[in-house]
Amino acid sequence: MAIRPILGYLALLVFVAALSAGYARTRLDAPGPLAAARTVIIPKGSGGEGIARRLSEAGVIADPRLFRIAARIAAGRQGPLRAGEYEFPARISTMGTIHLLQSGRTVARRLTIPEGLTVRQIAAILNQTDGLEGAVGAIPAEGSLLPETYHFSYGDSRQAMVERMRAGMKDVLVKMWATRSVPPVIKTPEEALVLASIVEKETGVAAERPKVAAVFVNRLKAGMRLQSDPTVIYGLSAGEGAPNRALARADLEKDSPFNTYTRVGLPPGPIANPGRASIAAVLNPAVSDDLYFVADGSGGHVFARTLEEHNRNVARWRKIQNERGNAKDTTAPK
Repeated sequence: MAIRPILGYLALLVFVAALSAGYARTRLDAPGPLAAARTVIIPKGSGGEGIARRLSEAGVIADPRLFRIAARIAAGRQGPLRAGEYEFPARISTMGTIHLLQSGRTVARRLTIPEGLTVRQIAAILNQTDGLEGAVGAIPAEGSLLPETYHFSYGDSRQAMVERMRAGMKDVLVKMWATRSVPPVIKTPEEALVLASIVEKETGVAAERPKVAAVFVNRLKAGMRLQSDPTVIYGLSAGEGAPNRALARADLEKDSPFNTYTRVGLPPGPIANPGRASIAAVLNPAVSDDLYFVADGSGGHVFARTLEEHNRNVARWRKIQNERGNAKDTTAPK
């Protein structure tokens, strides 16, 4: 006879527990207090309590205790909460917050590395980029990093970014080399990279790159010096960037491995990190007999097959410089 009250009591407990679970579930799924989308960084090693406190302070969740209990239960089903930078949408529920932190779908940051920078300049950018950790290790070989827009997550390492850039350049060079039409004067992918770095520094006009590449290929075939100012600048600056002055004739006459005014052939290595377009231009240059080019005054260049024609183009460029009051350059344009 005494069993009936006990069974009734147990039934009541089950009913109350079901009501409590339903109430808790309702609270977990209800819209949260966050009025507008917000980005929050969850540091590594925060722990459940630290995460709950940070989310509460950011206004993402209303009840840190309920969040911790639910996160512990959910961890057994879908894994633990992950550190990183997350963007929480407005009114995200407590359960939605837990699922987002379990997913690891962190904010994707962007870093754009422009074409034509040296490895030292790229390393400086990486060291100044917020959200990356650690330091760039040994400076990689010049020309070995692919200029591109890279996505990364908060807390990624700077050295890992360097390795991604290095792998990217290697992959691009291998694939583009397989589609080359360049004459045998460019014998290896490494030589193509060297010439591409020169083309990259000589012009910023996309349509000109194949024509500039053709001039240099023609000069190499003819045994002529490349006479590229950017190679001289690289030799003078040791890859730190252009000097704060125009090149003087004495600079062109000062011999160094990178001075293509005093030495025939390609310099011993790249002078910058070229982009895809410059590499493609070198491996598939324009079909032309041009051997010279000089600035045209509009940001581009004018090309010539003969020295006589080139000298006329140089004279026009000098006139433009004089009219602009900028006749300080003592170098001889290509």
